[in-house]
Amino acid sequence: MCHDADSRPPELPSDLRPAPIAGGAIETHDLVLTAADGNRFRAFEARAAGTPAGGLVIFPDWRGLGHFYEELAMRFAEAGYDAIAFDYFGRTAGTAPHPDDFDQMPHIAQSTPANVALDAAAAADRLRAGDRVGGVAVAGFCFGGRNALLQGLPDSSVQPAAIVSFYGQLGPDRSGHGGPLSVADRFTRPVLGHYGGADEGIPLDQVRELDRTLAARGMPHEIHVYPRATHSFFDRRRDEFAEEADLAWHRTITFLGRALGPATGS
Repeated sequence: MCHDADSRPPELPSDLRPAPIAGGAIETHDLVLTAADGNRFRAFEARAAGTPAGGLVIFPDWRGLGHFYEELAMRFAEAGYDAIAFDYFGRTAGTAPHPDDFDQMPHIAQSTPANVALDAAAAADRLRAGDRVGGVAVAGFCFGGRNALLQGLPDSSVQPAAIVSFYGQLGPDRSGHGGPLSVADRFTRPVLGHYGGADEGIPLDQVRELDRTLAARGMPHEIHVYPRATHSFFDRRRDEFAEEADLAWHRTITFLGRALGPATGS
């Protein structure tokens, strides 16, 4: 199970928040972006106070853009990074916010890695516009973690500086198309992966294979397994995984600091 409508991202640990800027505050915007193929899709942007250290494109789980990912973008902005979370279903569901009873299954069945990448590229273009940010990284969750990992390929539409994947699916998809494991030996970008040791949906042998493949490739990477954690452990409601979520935050911000530069004041 991915993050549902009641999920909320864990709070950013206080030691990861840059020093306050006088008169500064994060800004948020509801957006409608246009991909290279003309698709219009919904997105949510959060901008850091002051000069950001970089930008982040957030790939949601298979439910698409919801409150969890809007709030997550704000948490990254608090850490000093501009962030945009985007929706997958502009082509089939339009640009209106999803209703509470939204059935994403027919829409996710029509999504493709190529279309997801086109939309992610438009979000990255928005972040890079006006030279506000330099490097742009990607972060994804579950289905989004899978698609974020695919941006490690040389022909990525986003061309990210680095990739963060929270419990990103690794094997073939429902249609039989190969997943990140089938192409990880071609990755050209640093990878940070967070996986639950008790996640019944992602076999640990796949996680270990990803680690081995990236090591053989000589690609900088960190693949972390949290032994007690289940799928979607990065959730404020999951008190039993608060320690794991806090550690994942620290590892993520440290990783982004190396890839994009540390946030101002951190």
